[in-house]
Amino acid sequence: MRIPAIVMATLCLAACGTSGGGGSSGDIKIGMSVSTLNNPYFVQLRDGAQAEAAKLGATLTVTDAQNDASQQVNQVQNFTSQNMKAIVINPVDSDAAAPAVKAAERVKIPVIAADRGVNGVEVAQTVASDNVAGGRLAAQELAEQLGEKGNVVVLQGTPGTSASRDRGQGFAEGIAAYANVKIVARQPADFDRAKGLDVMTNLIQSHPDVTGVFAENDEMALGAIKALGGRAGQQVKVIGFDGTPDGLKAVQAGTMAATIAQQPRLLGRQAVDAAVKAAKGETIKKTVAVPVKVATKENASEFQMS
Repeated sequence: MRIPAIVMATLCLAACGTSGGGGSSGDIKIGMSVSTLNNPYFVQLRDGAQAEAAKLGATLTVTDAQNDASQQVNQVQNFTSQNMKAIVINPVDSDAAAPAVKAAERVKIPVIAADRGVNGVEVAQTVASDNVAGGRLAAQELAEQLGEKGNVVVLQGTPGTSASRDRGQGFAEGIAAYANVKIVARQPADFDRAKGLDVMTNLIQSHPDVTGVFAENDEMALGAIKALGGRAGQQVKVIGFDGTPDGLKAVQAGTMAATIAQQPRLLGRQAVDAAVKAAKGETIKKTVAVPVKVATKENASEFQMS
């Protein structure tokens, strides 16, 4: 069930107030707009952010944009009018977020972009995984598991997001090194498990000879696995991206061949840490890249508490 943004904000105000040792961050109020809390990856991102705010004694208000770019713009505008000391945005759409971010920056409120960049505007910092590198890792892993030959379909994320663009770019670059691995179809499934199921069901009909799937996140990969049934992990190798708890369970079960594991809690923590520093006027790096790694059946347990 998706929680309305205003309810989420109220809940978080109650749960995420000033805490810690009552240090110098206690008067710093930060607004955070998350693209969706209907995805376990972004729940982990929020949890990491809340933990860091509590540690630093800052007040963090979290809102859920529910994958609605216009709703997210309104949330950022509200944060700006409420004179937040800093704003963290995990964009629904990297282009659509730009005007609201510009408005915040015009009144000297620093903005941190988390997990996805904001196009056409300079933010105080972008903290994200190296999605291009992750896409290349996915291509290499899938090609190896296919014996460097086969027909592959790509389930793309939400159009307009930097994560989908960069992961897709990295995968295309990586798979180009394998002449006998062919991408036979690319189709968006919006980072959503149910849509991944529907899209994969249709793709199986039009491409019955598919032997590999790259899904640009674990949720779509899990949908594809459901559509494939007994073929998943046997005749068809599925690679996901994120390293969510459900994704890692599927890797350990053998239905998902691998996932490119991110560290969403670390992303959330680093975003809030940067927001507090920026609010204090401290100098911060323009970009922070959080490493990604391939999680397979052999090492999946290492990522479960990351």
